[in-house]
Amino acid sequence: MITLRGLTKRFGETTAVDDLTVDIAPGRVTGFLGPNGAGKSTTLRMVLGLDRPTAGRALVGGRPYRELRHPLYEVGALLDARAVHPARSGRAHLLAMARSNGIPARRVDDVLATVGLDDRAAAKPGRTLSLGMGQRLGIAGALLGDPPVLMFDEPVNGLDPDGVRWIRQLVRSLAAEGRTVLVSSHLMSEMQQTADRLVVIGRGRLLADAPIDEVIAGAGGAVRVRVPREPDRRALAERLVVAGYGVDPAGPDALSVTGADAGRIGDLAYELRIRLHELSPQTASLERAFMALTADSVEYAGGGVR
Repeated sequence: MITLRGLTKRFGETTAVDDLTVDIAPGRVTGFLGPNGAGKSTTLRMVLGLDRPTAGRALVGGRPYRELRHPLYEVGALLDARAVHPARSGRAHLLAMARSNGIPARRVDDVLATVGLDDRAAAKPGRTLSLGMGQRLGIAGALLGDPPVLMFDEPVNGLDPDGVRWIRQLVRSLAAEGRTVLVSSHLMSEMQQTADRLVVIGRGRLLADAPIDEVIAGAGGAVRVRVPREPDRRALAERLVVAGYGVDPAGPDALSVTGADAGRIGDLAYELRIRLHELSPQTASLERAFMALTADSVEYAGGGVR
């Protein structure tokens, strides 16, 4: 288990991680989400002993990472796919990792086969690796010691659709073996298909720690309403807002309404003698839930396009 207790990290006057307390348990894929600047990477670095906490503790199996005698046997991590010597081949990179942790050299061939890098690809120097090949090599390094704890930061960056599907199957199979698997990603659609539980942070603080279905259900659903005439669309939107419902644009002739079911919206449209071309409930999504959870935690938001 990865255990965080009151974990805090300050850089000068900036608090990157703020009193974070959470347990990442084995046997499931835990998704680690947050807006840019939320403190995800800093948290992962503290777990791996790369950053020292200002306060609190980050433990793996009840011990700080720095106290692990052979860390690759206990924790496998991919934080940066580019963290390879530019002149060293992928195979040489893995062999150096193996020797430093007392891992048999034959294990290098095993993990290269697991991630789909053949002899030709493994012989390429680090500077020539594509982002996708670098990701596969980084995952091979994480698997090298066959550890019970695995941490992946944006593991699908640079991968083609087959590679994305492979990562999804890999992390789920690792969790099914009873390992602790923590995955950080910005791809909500992929996380919705992969994670069993979510930890969401914003501005360094914990916003959610719950099963993914519970997080999505908390966002509620919406109803898509298509109104062909612009004056009617505006009138219906105003009437819905007055009634206390949420209304957002959903395309050139449509609205997305939250807080009201399709029947109630149809009744209001009928009262206003407004013709509708569509009235369809929409299933809640992780993206909608994430946006709702982190609405007050986004530090780098773009302006509207004019």
